[in-house]
Amino acid sequence: MKKKLQLSALLLLFFLGCNYPPLRAQNQQIIRGTVLEKSTGEVFPGVTVIEKGTSNGTVTDIDGNFQLNVSNDQSTLVFSFIGFLQREIPLLGRSSVSVELEEDLSDLEEVVVIGYQTVKKKDLTGATAVVGTDKQSRVTAASLGESLQGLAPGVSVRNGGAPGQNAQVEIRGVASFINSSPLYVIDGMIADANPTINTNDIESIQILKDASAAAIYGSRAANGVIIITTKQGAEGTPRVSISAKYGIQQLPQGYNMMNNVEFAELQRTQFLNSGLTPPSSVATAFDPAINTNWYNEGTRLGNAQDYNITLSGGSKSSSYLISGSYFVNKGVLIGNDFQRAALRINTKNTKGRVTFGENLVFTNSITNAPGTGNPFYDMPLHLPVIPVQDSRYITAANPDGWGIGTTDAVTYAWNPLAVNAINSFRSNFAKLVGNAYLDVDILEGLVYRFNAGAELSFDHNKRMRRAGEWYFNQPAAPTSIIEDRSLFSSFLLEHTINYNKVINKHSISAVVGHSQQITKRDVLSAGRTDLQSFDGRYLNTVSSATGEAIADGFIPFQYTISGFLGRANYTYDDRYLLTLTGRYDADSRFGSANRSKFFPSIAGGWRISEESFFNSSLISDLKLRASYGELGIVTVGAWDYIGFLNSNPRAIFGPDEQPNVGATQARLANPNLGWERRISQNFGFDAGFFEDQLILSAEYYNSLSQDVLVNLPIAWYLGNLGGEPAVNAASIRNRGVEIAATYRNMKRELKWEVSANMTTIRNRVMDVGNLGEGINYIQTGLTRSQIGRPLGEWYVLKTDGLFQSQEEINNYTNANGQVIQPFARPGDIKFVDINGDGEINQEDRTFVGSPWPTLQTGAQFNASYRNFTLNMQWVGVFGHTIMNGVRREIDSYQNTNFRADISPWSPQNTNTSDPRIGVAVGDPGLIDNARLESDRWLEDGSYVRLRNLEIGYNLNLASFEKWKVSNARLFISGQNLLTFTKYSGLDPDVTGNGILERGFDNGNWPASRIYSLGLQFEF
Repeated sequence: MKKKLQLSALLLLFFLGCNYPPLRAQNQQIIRGTVLEKSTGEVFPGVTVIEKGTSNGTVTDIDGNFQLNVSNDQSTLVFSFIGFLQREIPLLGRSSVSVELEEDLSDLEEVVVIGYQTVKKKDLTGATAVVGTDKQSRVTAASLGESLQGLAPGVSVRNGGAPGQNAQVEIRGVASFINSSPLYVIDGMIADANPTINTNDIESIQILKDASAAAIYGSRAANGVIIITTKQGAEGTPRVSISAKYGIQQLPQGYNMMNNVEFAELQRTQFLNSGLTPPSSVATAFDPAINTNWYNEGTRLGNAQDYNITLSGGSKSSSYLISGSYFVNKGVLIGNDFQRAALRINTKNTKGRVTFGENLVFTNSITNAPGTGNPFYDMPLHLPVIPVQDSRYITAANPDGWGIGTTDAVTYAWNPLAVNAINSFRSNFAKLVGNAYLDVDILEGLVYRFNAGAELSFDHNKRMRRAGEWYFNQPAAPTSIIEDRSLFSSFLLEHTINYNKVINKHSISAVVGHSQQITKRDVLSAGRTDLQSFDGRYLNTVSSATGEAIADGFIPFQYTISGFLGRANYTYDDRYLLTLTGRYDADSRFGSANRSKFFPSIAGGWRISEESFFNSSLISDLKLRASYGELGIVTVGAWDYIGFLNSNPRAIFGPDEQPNVGATQARLANPNLGWERRISQNFGFDAGFFEDQLILSAEYYNSLSQDVLVNLPIAWYLGNLGGEPAVNAASIRNRGVEIAATYRNMKRELKWEVSANMTTIRNRVMDVGNLGEGINYIQTGLTRSQIGRPLGEWYVLKTDGLFQSQEEINNYTNANGQVIQPFARPGDIKFVDINGDGEINQEDRTFVGSPWPTLQTGAQFNASYRNFTLNMQWVGVFGHTIMNGVRREIDSYQNTNFRADISPWSPQNTNTSDPRIGVAVGDPGLIDNARLESDRWLEDGSYVRLRNLEIGYNLNLASFEKWKVSNARLFISGQNLLTFTKYSGLDPDVTGNGILERGFDNGNWPASRIYSLGLQFEF
């Protein structure tokens, strides 16, 4: 695949080269000059100097001087540097020039995409975050979400470290019990920005957070909207950009587990404490030569490679950009890898009043992984006295002799290398995402646009189960192969009319339109048992297997969304701003009575700094903003409002009759399902200080989600066999504060910029519907979402240290004198009897900590000195609690390895927090010590992380002048270099187990340290 893409890229470049004549100087002239900083008068090194309309350029040296061969003495030179205003200087026959660059202290004139329109950043009335791709592209990331962590207030990102794994992104908390993912819009096409999209193609990112900003997307915008605009070509001769980045991935230190000798000694003590004979594997048959470090055996040094090449250019009436990329991630876990190849074509052409173009990306991604299991859960549990593979384990069911638990070395941990060899999974996604558009200038300021978008994904999943076992007492299973092929299709058609007009002090911009999107997935599955193998090699096609065949085909979803949209922006005298937005949507996933709904919003702004009475030398810009509106979200399946039919029943109506197919309704349905709604309020201000050297914005938001879906419990005798039907009955509130600030200092040779943001999120369950008498909560295994409290709050037993003596156990009674833990022994966990009934049971569970951070922060620092650049990104998350599920398994002491620093209680070792050790069979005290629903496993998940550190150097272009290099940069970077935390797990950045158990670490894949070297060239 890689070779084919490389060949295609070479052919493409050759073809384009044949169509564009080579650049040859005609009457070339040498131009010399000096660039100065206007504010200080100091020389300015590192400034890019380009002959306009060409790729001919250079960079000023450490003394601010440059020399450039130009085509003639009538050319125009373009001078640019990040953070400074670009200048164009016509030569007009001169052979030398002196130029002053002025600092660009304000980004308020920046144009922001807000959905079907663009506005200047200074005219925004809604809560919109703009993320610069210069910050987003610094980190090595397979997906957009992963690269956004810490860069925007109000945006929570939790990363998994698996190759090709998508990050979990939430905007301003969670509005639903079911779905918290934002809506993604890529170049006008509503599509998922999953890891199959190349992040290097992105030009700008806008995050719409409140109702005013997002209401134009109506029924799908309650979780926020992320608008992605990809790069476009620009006027001028062809330019070629090449970048290459290679990084080494290294896992953080694993759990510090015992070696074979330490384990054998403690397990002997464990069995002797319970009056049992130790297993022979740690006694008479102990083999000191077997000392397996499962963490080292199952992991490796990974790498990430990212290669990109872009060809762009254009004229006054057309532009083009063609890019190719290849990203590959060899995972740190053996058997895990991800690769993606992409080709992007963006063009734009104007002919008279008509402009047309397209933005298309073709990607092909492949993920390889074991078909089941979680090594980060199993590796610390597995015993060091069991080898990875040995002939003594060979049986008919385990022909390769994989090391698994035995009767004298009992463990149910999975052998991760055996899983990788026996059960493999490969997924291949070939995807097309893009849009084509046509703009017609009807009248001055009046533009019609037709936009047609598509997302097509041809998916192929292949799972093979070979002969072998990977854990003790594994049930017998035949070899097998299963292949799934599916086609995902989504087609978007939109008609919009934009109007822009300025009349004296009045400025009006408006858009109205219609949008329709049809989405469907078709799935076909086939498989067969009993694989054939020859010389140890398995045949890997369904037809080559000889056993029982299986086949299936279905359509998991198919739906249509159609809506009318509109927005009007009005500005008077650059002081008063008003935005009105509305969208009327209809969705086929709801019953006819609730299929359509209107989602409105209103926002206003007052730029006080433009008032005549405002006169401040300190404050250069000040704007107040407020908004109110309603958004929707769809959390139902395509046919949830329709009852499911079971077509298995058969009936015979008389002699000599064939069986007739019958049907029964297997699940009761709610025909009145409707949208979940999010009513949003936002109050904020934007301020600039010291001529906008310091920019500050702050927001207070208050959103109430209503008609949230919950499952209504009903009796089984009513004929409901397919799960409890959903009803729109619950309500959730999210409130918080966001602050973002940026300070720039570009007036000296050392130029620097620092940005910081912070977010608070306080969510509360307001209603859960009628779940039964006295039930005001939704219960999961470890959490409870109760009215007046946060979602998914930990609901567990509280502990109060260890019992130190039998006397203490006997004296631990309730008000009636009943001994609360009569089966406990000295060294056992003491649980708190919350309800005072004299026993420890599920009624004693209580709220102990929340998985929701009380504060999230991000900080970025950029600096440049002459040819050197520095970038730092920090992330901080505070005030949340994590359930360490892996530590619970380790510290239960049963059929597992032990922590190297474990210190079990004994009469001679009472100054410890670790309970006594023994075999739990027949010992209620030890069984209780290992209870999962206990605060013993809860830990502070707060952390501060150095997300990225990059040092770059702009190379001297004089060395590359003959190759027409206009920009060359070398950089090294380190990702996730430092993490400060008290959490004992591998990584406090836990993705969790769904919305209601978001802080549950059951073997979370930790973020890797990545050490990278990169090179960027532009011709």
